[in-house]
Amino acid sequence: MNIDLNGKIAIVSGSTAGIGLAIARGLAAAGARVVVTGRTEARVQHAIQDIRGTVPGADLDGVAADLSTAAGAATLAERVTHADILVNNLGTAGAPKTFGELTDDDWLNLFNFNVMSGVRLTRRYLQGMVDRGWGRVVFISSESGLHIPKDMIEYGMTKTAQLAISRGVAETVAGTGVTVNSVLPGPTSSEIFANWLEPVAREQGKTLEQVQKDFVDTKRPSSLLGRFATTEEVANMVVYICSTQASATTGAALRVDGGIVRSIG
Repeated sequence: MNIDLNGKIAIVSGSTAGIGLAIARGLAAAGARVVVTGRTEARVQHAIQDIRGTVPGADLDGVAADLSTAAGAATLAERVTHADILVNNLGTAGAPKTFGELTDDDWLNLFNFNVMSGVRLTRRYLQGMVDRGWGRVVFISSESGLHIPKDMIEYGMTKTAQLAISRGVAETVAGTGVTVNSVLPGPTSSEIFANWLEPVAREQGKTLEQVQKDFVDTKRPSSLLGRFATTEEVANMVVYICSTQASATTGAALRVDGGIVRSIG
């Protein structure tokens, strides 16, 4: 399958590292003009150079803005007036806590960061896609939206919310040529997971790979993959959904979770 996105403009929120960076790289390799976004100009430029190192001739632009805020979304919209592809990847997670330890701010801050960031950007770019008769919107959710972790309930809540928004928005643009889908990664070798697990590896005198295996065995024992996915494996699914070939896939929640969720649906 030859995925050709030449002539398409793609925005990937939170694309200076991890899954977002891999998605930006994959879309650039398919020929899209990719807008890399991050909080600081230094991180944005570093990501752009990273992509150009593996995708010679990549057509890239960069916008430094905090897309978890309304002001940041407005800054991006001023710089990039329309997009054919929007990947709502921006997201984070707090430290594991029990339900009783979670404060109102824990719930509200994570909802604003993970959920409202995608709502704002989709609201800004969706109508233009409808008017042009073609577009792709992707929400990067998580298997935690279905397989709610008991020590990260607030995180799971935000990922479930993304599934509801994705499906609902897909319903509103039915028959327009615009597709809206969500992707549900499982544990992935990304910057966020590394930040969590590297201190554990040092404390236990283990390699990061050994700690990742321990995490899968103890926290995600239903995994059929038996390991962390790579960011590229997740990005491959996203690039396909953004392609012209995926025109019949919309309103879907596509799992790249290694089989963690025990469901045939």
